[in-house]
Amino acid sequence: MLRGILVLLIFQGIGEYVVYLGNIPIPSSVVGMLLFFLTLLATNITIPLWVEESSDLVIRFLYLFLVPSCVGCLFLIQEDLSIWLYILVSTFVSTLLTLFFGSLIMKFFLVRHDQKIKINR
Repeated sequence: MLRGILVLLIFQGIGEYVVYLGNIPIPSSVVGMLLFFLTLLATNITIPLWVEESSDLVIRFLYLFLVPSCVGCLFLIQEDLSIWLYILVSTFVSTLLTLFFGSLIMKFFLVRHDQKIKINR
């Protein structure tokens, strides 16, 4: 499991380096996971079990990673009330976009999976 977490952290570090060098306004963890995904596609291998177990563990405790940022947002109440409208609107819009694009991606992969099953029969 430690080996899987190390691989995830290495790709996050590579993503951090890419974001730093390219001055890209995308979170480094997103760039790192995209690079990990592209690496898996390029090598045409499935996700190793030890990476899958580690990522499941991280996802299981994801709420613990979000608590500090949520607490930080609560301190914004004392700073400036005018930004709350922007925070709420951006949260709502990003949630809708995530649901929309997530469903499109899921539909794409389900159709692709069904086509592979039909070909293999």
